[in-house]
Amino acid sequence: RLFFASDYFDQMYEAAVKLIKKGKAFVCDLSADEIRAYRGTLKEPGKESPYRNRSVEENLRLFEEMKDGKYADGEKVLRAKIDMASPNMNMRDPVIYRVAHMTHHNTGDKWCIYPMYDFAHPIEDAIEGITHSICTLEFEDHRPLYDWVVRELEYPHPPKQIEFAKLYLTNVVTGKRYIKKLVEDGIVDGWDDPRLVSIAALRRRGFTPESIKMFVDLCGVSKANSSVDYAMLEYCIREDLKLKRPRMMAVLDPVKLVIDNYPEGQVEYLEAPNNMENPELGSR
Repeated sequence: RLFFASDYFDQMYEAAVKLIKKGKAFVCDLSADEIRAYRGTLKEPGKESPYRNRSVEENLRLFEEMKDGKYADGEKVLRAKIDMASPNMNMRDPVIYRVAHMTHHNTGDKWCIYPMYDFAHPIEDAIEGITHSICTLEFEDHRPLYDWVVRELEYPHPPKQIEFAKLYLTNVVTGKRYIKKLVEDGIVDGWDDPRLVSIAALRRRGFTPESIKMFVDLCGVSKANSSVDYAMLEYCIREDLKLKRPRMMAVLDPVKLVIDNYPEGQVEYLEAPNNMENPELGSR
């Protein structure tokens, strides 16, 4: 089943309205550059927006006007009201809704305001009943905002975000955007090109589900970035197939050998097991 965050735009809008009513969100007129300047640095706290203390009633009216298309792109944004002195830059009154007049691939022209990822992510998880949202390490600093959203929206069963390190394999490309570039440029035949390590590519190359699970179990989950030798993946498929499949041999580049002292026309057949470790596979 395929899920789209845009399927929940109505609920996300209502969630934003709830935050405004709680005094936890406000409409801000600062430009993107001004918001960036007001945010401060890692060593210096940020400054509060001059629009931060608008009344709930004014914020509700302005946000509805944003929804109704009365403002141009970038003219106004909705920001969470958290802490401009927080050591975590993501918690310094982040933008949670922006104006964007464009046609959406799923909702068409219904909306001209759109939620930001850090706001949509926890809401979508809560709606879909996700218990643990698994993210890579670059989202670790975003977790406090994730927790803030689900806490302020008072979900009965709030989801949790957990981060782990990415898995890198030696001598292969694993990043989706890099693989996409290879596919679009025709360097590889598609997402299932056997030279790649996508699930489709591994399946096409002959890797079994059990071998991939074994590989994942051996690698484990870690908070530290590291590279795993591709040989480990090959080891896993050998381990999975060694008792299941017959052993076959082939001479790819044969050399003719003439035996002078063997009777001409005589033929001898020798029986060899198909798999020395599994007699049930018979012989040839």
